[in-house]
Amino acid sequence: MYTIDFKNPVHIHFIGIGGISMSGIAHILLKNGFTVSGSDRAESALTDKLVEEGCKVIYSQTAANISSDIDLVVYTAAVKPSNPELARAIELGIPTLTRAELLGQLMKNYKVAINVAGTHGKTTTTSMISEILIEGQCDPTISVGGILESIGGNVRIGKSDIFVAEACEYTNSFLSFNPTINVILNVKADHLDFFKDLDDIRHSFKLFCERLPEGGTLVINTDIENYEYFYQDKDLDIIKVGSNPSECDYAADNISYDDFGACSYDLYEKGEKVGRVSLSVPGIHNVSNSLASIAVARKLGLDLDVIIDALKNYHGTDRRFQKKGMYGKLTVIDDYAHHPDEISATLESAKHYPHERIICAFQPHTYTRTKALMGDFAKSLSAADIVILADIYAAREKDTLGISSETLMNEVKKFNPNCYYFDSFEKIEEFVKNNYIDNDLLITMGAGDIYKVGESLVNSAKQA
Repeated sequence: MYTIDFKNPVHIHFIGIGGISMSGIAHILLKNGFTVSGSDRAESALTDKLVEEGCKVIYSQTAANISSDIDLVVYTAAVKPSNPELARAIELGIPTLTRAELLGQLMKNYKVAINVAGTHGKTTTTSMISEILIEGQCDPTISVGGILESIGGNVRIGKSDIFVAEACEYTNSFLSFNPTINVILNVKADHLDFFKDLDDIRHSFKLFCERLPEGGTLVINTDIENYEYFYQDKDLDIIKVGSNPSECDYAADNISYDDFGACSYDLYEKGEKVGRVSLSVPGIHNVSNSLASIAVARKLGLDLDVIIDALKNYHGTDRRFQKKGMYGKLTVIDDYAHHPDEISATLESAKHYPHERIICAFQPHTYTRTKALMGDFAKSLSAADIVILADIYAAREKDTLGISSETLMNEVKKFNPNCYYFDSFEKIEEFVKNNYIDNDLLITMGAGDIYKVGESLVNSAKQA
């Protein structure tokens, strides 16, 4: 494998540079004196920012983009061997690395490399840890899978020896990383276009723990079934978080909600009540995310007062129960949830938010996930008062499984008859306009581009 010498910057080209993680790594390399170029399908705010910093971005992917002065080509798991840029790089003998391999090499430059993993909650927990470390004057370098307002984007370049990053299990990407502190939030069935089953996923997370050095730290949620499996036979510092103060190093008790669904709780550290934490982001699931963040921060020696203040000041990242605005007396929220557990968590949060009815406009993400988890999707979505389904967002896939959002609609109707499918965003928007009542809550939900429905409604209201 090609190894980068970070003391001798070279020219690196990114295939798909506009991705949330790829753009973050590109920013870090630019700040470290590397020449960076890249390609993507379309211009975006992320690519615009890279161009401002001196990166050359081409909005097409052709073999001509790969010139002989490029020293390394980096690509994501979504890039196939047939990609013209990747094929040209191989033809010219230019070294290549995956995004995960490059990120793993980057981590070696830091004394403390914090990797946050789990089927869901990674972006929020990474952001919470980041907020705490910034509040505590730790000056970390951060690569997060969302837009965090306090750092003005998805990346922060610090001067300390601390690096914080999300660790995604898809295609076993996180097995290329070099952590010193690992966080495992949850382990559920997902990405079944790559993994065989839940046991295969659990095995991958176990291998992720084995990436830790001897004496490294693992923060793990005890709600995970047989959580000891992940670290057995390893010499690690195990920090347990969860709901049981007698079992966990960090636990929450006496949980209450404010008027907008955000939780407060008594924090227990090693069985002793040490303070009360008040969050500013809604949902019981964020209690678990915050406990993992607290565990990491305490491991690094931060004071509880600093941690509690930082969590209070954390107001979320883009597309995580994000209020987009109003359409008349309809409140429009957007959320990235695209797994049944995430949907359940988001809709449970919404129940504590001011509303008359909850309207969920959901866009399924990938055919394989939709088929594999069809029954779970139907049950979780049925918790909304009205469910609206958009076409499946294919992402990296093609429709070869013979399912559609109409299939999902029929499953949802077994639990909730108020489910509708429309084949365009325009039709969804029109349905909402004609059927909402005052004080309804609309949540556009999914990992694709369903957010455009809510943005269009809010913008139309502003222009009226």
